[in-house]
Amino acid sequence: HVQLVESGGGSVQAGGSLKLSCVASRVMTFDTCTVTWYRQAPGKGREPVSTVAPDGTISYGESVKGRFTISRDNVKQIVYLEMSTLKVEDTAVYRCAACRNGVGGYQHWGQGTQVTVS
Repeated sequence: HVQLVESGGGSVQAGGSLKLSCVASRVMTFDTCTVTWYRQAPGKGREPVSTVAPDGTISYGESVKGRFTISRDNVKQIVYLEMSTLKVEDTAVYRCAACRNGVGGYQHWGQGTQVTVS
């Protein structure tokens, strides 16, 4: 079955950096899939952080523009999220989602990785 596995989270001081990875397994059409990183902080709703489309089009949430960079490697089926100048308010569980389902959501979700900024 299809799997998305995130890694790279951890605890870091404000101003620091982390690089998250979203590794896809058995996604036959990964290179045609849109992938989005989401995050959810305690007590808050899920927030889209960054999206990369199959054609390479990229978008960022306003709160992370200029600090986060998304990239993808279709051969390895990995999407990265490089986070720099981290702020306390970036603390959240980060999850990746891949392949739109045609009704506004995604077919595949990872379990998430915790990012804590202090």
